[in-house]
Amino acid sequence: MELVRRYADSQSEEAFTALVSRYVNLVYSAASRQTERPELAEEVAQTVFVLLARKAGSLGPKTVLPGWLYRTACFVSAAAVKQEARRRRREQEGMEMNANPDEPDSLWEQFAPLLDQAMGQLREADRDALVLRFFRNKSLREVGRALGIEERAAQKRVARSLEKLRGFFAARGVASTTAVIAGIIATHSVQAAPPALANSITVAAVAKGTAASGSTLALLKTTLKIMAWTKMKTTVAGAAAILLVASAAAPVMVHRYRAEDSHPFASTWELSEAEAVFYFTLSGMTPSQAAEKLFDALRRKDAAAASSFWSPGPDHSKQLFKIYGDMKIISLGTPFKGIDKGDRRPYVGVFLPYEIQLKDGTLKKWQVALDCDPQAHRWYWDGGL
Repeated sequence: MELVRRYADSQSEEAFTALVSRYVNLVYSAASRQTERPELAEEVAQTVFVLLARKAGSLGPKTVLPGWLYRTACFVSAAAVKQEARRRRREQEGMEMNANPDEPDSLWEQFAPLLDQAMGQLREADRDALVLRFFRNKSLREVGRALGIEERAAQKRVARSLEKLRGFFAARGVASTTAVIAGIIATHSVQAAPPALANSITVAAVAKGTAASGSTLALLKTTLKIMAWTKMKTTVAGAAAILLVASAAAPVMVHRYRAEDSHPFASTWELSEAEAVFYFTLSGMTPSQAAEKLFDALRRKDAAAASSFWSPGPDHSKQLFKIYGDMKIISLGTPFKGIDKGDRRPYVGVFLPYEIQLKDGTLKKWQVALDCDPQAHRWYWDGGL
């Protein structure tokens, strides 16, 4: 951060060159895993450091720079993958991914496709701890110093975060121990970037991206939108209360709307940053924006707008508009994911709490279920009204 501050204060190219040299391998490796194309990974790395140059003055002194760079690399990679998919569709060169990949011949080949998704499920402090410890090979004392905690606390945080990764991998059929996972990440997670990449990054970043290609500028614009959105904090309005229930694996967030309500969920959890970025880049809308659009269409009895969320028959549409037309939206809460107990089988989905007043004055509090279709790149109403 001293180098970042020096660059922000005096535009020192020497300071920025040192930053690029120190962290280019970390950024390039994360981008390479997620984009699976070396040339796209190079563009992502360049974009990340352009963003660092632009935001250097706004980063606080407590920023864990390796964690910030890793997180930004994930944002940019997600945007780059979507941008690349669109380009392929426009050129009609898209090809289906191989549905039956060859059996992996090493542990790293099993972990690599899942690593960044698993990291995205962690809290920021836990993710920073792992990036420092294994991506940057820092000692536990150095990890603690960077995070502002004691060495023993840093050790516990790293161990707890590794256990979360182990559970994530195990749930996806990759069983291992935390010790093996730690060794594999430390050995394989960071690879050497192409020799000329650091120089081209420095040139583009110091110029704040003004000389960058059109695709890089588009990537910058998309990523800045994603980063701005993920910083927005919304609160659950009305009588909503959040109960934090501690468990051995991870905190579980339980949503209740009235004390007398029976709780319909087997478990619930907040959307991770990785999931939030995925939904935004996939559909162009956050879950909250999708819910707002759905409720507004019902309120206005707008069949054309409502049809983007479902394809009901005329009788169904009339029934919904009769009930929800001219309603007043009192509040929409924070979206979350949950496993609905269901009458017949569990249902996993994205839910958003709401409170509305129907035209007859009746108040309704519940949660609407939404589904983001990865093929159609759009949201669907999945029940809950």
